[in-house]
Amino acid sequence: MPPEKLSAFEARRRENVANNAKLLKDTADLGAKMRRAAAPAPRPAVPRKRKAAEPIVRTRVMPVRQSARLAGANAESKDTLVKLEDIPAELKDREPSRARTNGDLQLANLQVEGKRWSSTEALASFVQGAQPGLRTFTDDDIKETTDEKLKALRQDLNDLTLFGGWQPNDIKITPDRVYALTFHPMLDKPIILAGDKKGTLGFFDASQKTPDYPEDDDEDFDVPLPQISAFEVHNRTITSIKIPMFDQNSVITSSYDSSIRCLDLATQVSTQLWAPDADEDELGISCIDISPEAQDVVVFSTLQGSLGRVDRRTKAKAEIWQLTDNKIGGFSLNPLLPHLVATASLDRTLKIWDLRMVKGKGDLRHPSLLGEHQSRLSVSHASWGRSGHIATSSYDDTVKIYDMSEAAKWKPGHDISDKQMKPGVKIPHNNQTGRWVSILKPQWQTNSADGVDKFVIGNMNRFVDVYDAEGKQLAQLDGDGITAVPAVAEFHPVHNWVAGGSASGKLCLWM
Repeated sequence: MPPEKLSAFEARRRENVANNAKLLKDTADLGAKMRRAAAPAPRPAVPRKRKAAEPIVRTRVMPVRQSARLAGANAESKDTLVKLEDIPAELKDREPSRARTNGDLQLANLQVEGKRWSSTEALASFVQGAQPGLRTFTDDDIKETTDEKLKALRQDLNDLTLFGGWQPNDIKITPDRVYALTFHPMLDKPIILAGDKKGTLGFFDASQKTPDYPEDDDEDFDVPLPQISAFEVHNRTITSIKIPMFDQNSVITSSYDSSIRCLDLATQVSTQLWAPDADEDELGISCIDISPEAQDVVVFSTLQGSLGRVDRRTKAKAEIWQLTDNKIGGFSLNPLLPHLVATASLDRTLKIWDLRMVKGKGDLRHPSLLGEHQSRLSVSHASWGRSGHIATSSYDDTVKIYDMSEAAKWKPGHDISDKQMKPGVKIPHNNQTGRWVSILKPQWQTNSADGVDKFVIGNMNRFVDVYDAEGKQLAQLDGDGITAVPAVAEFHPVHNWVAGGSASGKLCLWM
């Protein structure tokens, strides 16, 4: 059915209705906007103040007291006694609070009484450090020696006695801590040279006239001081002192002041052999060595991990090779094969180098590395003896001995196997010197009269230990009046004389 056609009137009416509805809607919207514009701004909400709660007065709850008389109890009855367990907890006296104990406490003074807690063995394994006077090699070890030759050698070395002219505390060979020490190689009298922390070189002649002490120990006697000479030849720590057997008038020293000097004992003039080209360059020298086979060549190591070689006959620049990024604490040349070098480094390694084969170009040049062995902690020094054995000391509390007696057969660039680089002997040895004691370093006797290859090393218990190439202990030297660790120890090149220098510059001498 077709939609009904609207009349003109109806169409006009519907249009008016729609216009009126629209007009009403627009009017309502406008009124709402005007009301919002005229309305005042809202006030911020003010927090209500709460009344503080009145503090609650805590009152002690008291038990209701009851009269025993009104209860009909007899005055002499035991029932009137109050038992402890019947007293309320709040009425009991509180235990006094235990005050805190301040300061350092010694466990020996704090041990709990009673047999159950009286043992201290559980802590024994934690005790470390020096134990002055505690021997680790005694007369019983000598008596129990079955090898007659070894027994006789041990007896001879243990018979060495402390120099009797003066007490060690009276022989102050240097003003400060001894870092380097050596004997003059002359055979007729013992002359000891020592270098200290401030660069002073001290001389002590043990053949000088000693005081005539009274027979009565109770008699007052002013002991005259020994005659000691000391000279400030360096500005910083003297690290090595070498006197060549072939030139006994020359005293060659190295120092942290980056210089190597030669003191001529005849002319009493100290000449600088080498130093960096620029005065502002720092190349602290940690050690030097000279071989009888290459008499005028001085090899040195540095705190920066380099090894250098200089010929003292010429003014040519030193050859310097960077071997490691860490400090080389000590090194030595093979006494019979001076082209072989053993270095000990802060990188925990012992390394053996061959100076016959230098590889690389420019700053990358370095001697050929033949082999290396790594320890658990840093290695302080490597000392090469005439028998071919290398002795090292390290902070893992060991002295290690490596057998390199076959070195004469090595060709340039020889590769030492890992098996051969392992130490043949490991000797337990406390090397924890701390801040105030010089580092313990093994030093071989260079040309012993008895033909036995042996070395000395300081002992933190205030001794000097003597070992042979097989790691057998030969002696433990001590004496009355030693009040400090003779950390820097040396043999006379030929005689069985031993010297040790301490942190206070004092000298111990055994002959």
